[in-house]
Amino acid sequence: MNKLIQDILTDGYEIESDEDMLTLRVKKESLLSVMKTLKNHENLMFNQLTDICGIDYSLFGKPEWKTREATNSGYSRGIKSSSHGRIKFGDKIDDVSLEDRFCVCYHLLSIKHNHRIRIKVYLSDDPQVIPSITSIWASADWYEREAFDLFGLMFIDHPDLRRLLTDYGFVGHPFRKDFPMIGKVEVRYDPTLKRVIYEPVSIDERNNVPRLIRDEGIHRG
Repeated sequence: MNKLIQDILTDGYEIESDEDMLTLRVKKESLLSVMKTLKNHENLMFNQLTDICGIDYSLFGKPEWKTREATNSGYSRGIKSSSHGRIKFGDKIDDVSLEDRFCVCYHLLSIKHNHRIRIKVYLSDDPQVIPSITSIWASADWYEREAFDLFGLMFIDHPDLRRLLTDYGFVGHPFRKDFPMIGKVEVRYDPTLKRVIYEPVSIDERNNVPRLIRDEGIHRG
């Protein structure tokens, strides 16, 4: 498959991995042309789009727990207070701005040739804009809406890019690493106004940190 891909696709991509599944890293400027070739070329025929998902690589590979450096006393001794999910409303985490912070990952299937391929397009922290592939696969519609809703990724020329899983008045994008675990707003019904209203979060975040951190829990693989 690698040799076939290299013979057919001349530019706009590089092979990122071929160990588990052939993975191509594609430039967003070349995404549409690469996808059309993968779908329509008679020797490839990746005519089924099985999934699109977003990824936030900020803090990737950085553990949230300090096991070896932790002291023997103190309730929150093992947690990094500025790590993802531990921030409060208005705070920011460290190292959140990356050149390739976001990634849109596509999975394609060729039923005719019984092949699978993964396409990855990396995006900078700002702006997170990428062409929509709904003109190639109509099934991309809701996949792209989900990625927009959860990660804030903007798909150019999408026919109906609006939230899919969260409420229309939802603030932020919950799968980003800098989104607080307690959220940003809370919703309640106001009997005086006789409608649903949105207010700043009124609860305090709680860290369920174990009192005892054992060394044998560290992975030594």
